[in-house]
Amino acid sequence: MGSRSDWPVMQHAAEMLEKLGVAYEAKVVSAHRTPKRLYDYATSAEARGLKIIIAGAGGAAHLPGMAASMTNLPVLGVPVAVTALQGQDALLSIVQMPGGIPVGTLAIGKPGAINAGILAASILALSDDALRSRLAAFRAAQTDSVPETVE
Repeated sequence: MGSRSDWPVMQHAAEMLEKLGVAYEAKVVSAHRTPKRLYDYATSAEARGLKIIIAGAGGAAHLPGMAASMTNLPVLGVPVAVTALQGQDALLSIVQMPGGIPVGTLAIGKPGAINAGILAASILALSDDALRSRLAAFRAAQTDSVPETVE
């Protein structure tokens, strides 16, 4: 995430990954304030064994796109509402990447972070049968938790 203040949103991605049994790391890497840290993180991610990067950022939200420009790994961007524009600025910054630098962009805030965790697990499950089973169980439990009536 771009700042420690993004953690209240991004912790929902972490919680979803934990629920699904997916290892992760959480780091503060700012595209604007720590560009060397971003470069080192993104360029070493694959060699360090990471498979996907979930990057949450607010405001100008350059973190997901800059990370995507420096790695072959899939990058999922979560817009964080930190400005008067309530995350719309971050959403547009993340979703409007130039052709050739894809960033999978999720919803603003908590729903986006939750879905980023699920989407990352779904991607990883393509080559992990045990994770695929845990993901299927999660989805089945989610479906089963929805009542049929209003009472």
